[in-house]
Amino acid sequence: MKTSKKGIIAIVLVVVAAIALIIFLNATLYTVKVNEAAIIIRLGKIQSIEETPGLHIHAPFIESVNKVYTGDILYDIPVSDVITSDKKSMIADNYVVWSISNPTKYYQTLGARRGRAEERIEAAVYNATKNTISSMKQDEIIAARGSTLTDMITKASNSDISQYGITIELAEIKALDLPDDNKEAVYERMISERNNIAASYTAKGAAEAQKIKNETDREVTILTAKAEKDAAKIEAEGEAEYMRILSDAYNDEGKAEFYNFLRSLDSLDSLVNENNTIILDKNSEFAKILYGNQ
Repeated sequence: MKTSKKGIIAIVLVVVAAIALIIFLNATLYTVKVNEAAIIIRLGKIQSIEETPGLHIHAPFIESVNKVYTGDILYDIPVSDVITSDKKSMIADNYVVWSISNPTKYYQTLGARRGRAEERIEAAVYNATKNTISSMKQDEIIAARGSTLTDMITKASNSDISQYGITIELAEIKALDLPDDNKEAVYERMISERNNIAASYTAKGAAEAQKIKNETDREVTILTAKAEKDAAKIEAEGEAEYMRILSDAYNDEGKAEFYNFLRSLDSLDSLVNENNTIILDKNSEFAKILYGNQ
């Protein structure tokens, strides 16, 4: 059975209506993803900002939707030359993590164009790096490398870039080097400084060691002198006691005679122990002791 002319027209109208509905819905509906902001533009002006993820509606044909990514963006900045406060040249290689914090300002100032945004970021970070390093000596910069220097440059960069609705989360120097013609001289100076520091510590240690040695020697001398003094005192007391005992012995006639007898025996014993031949007079004290004569 053939389709009538009216039927064909009806089908065509349905198809056209369906296409028109799809076009209308496509022009009316839009989606917002996570970390994304939709800027609704009406007649060249911002009508609203939509940052809630999901499906949304806007007025078709008279409004346009400009979407921007609001998450963190990594941008590698070209290498630049900087000068320290003591007139030393250095080469800084930075990278930046940035995000759109105010989509309205971002659109109004930069037209929501990422290329223009990164141009401003590059200039802001370069100026911050140059100003920060130019306020410090080379040794101070080397000592501040890391979080300290990063925080200083990040803070200075944001003061220039916030007007564009952009926030620099991190502006870090990934490489801070010396020009090739300066490296050798700087390394030699650093080595010399470290050697001077080492020599200073060595000299200080030697002085402390000598001080300890001198104090120890002094204490030893004091203790030795005290010991010798105590020994002399004890010896003198012993001699005095000996003399007292001897005096007591000689003051007693009976003890004196016995003591003289013992001393004679000691003397005779010492002569005999040395294997000497002894010739005694019969009237000598030794002969009297041996023969028991008085």
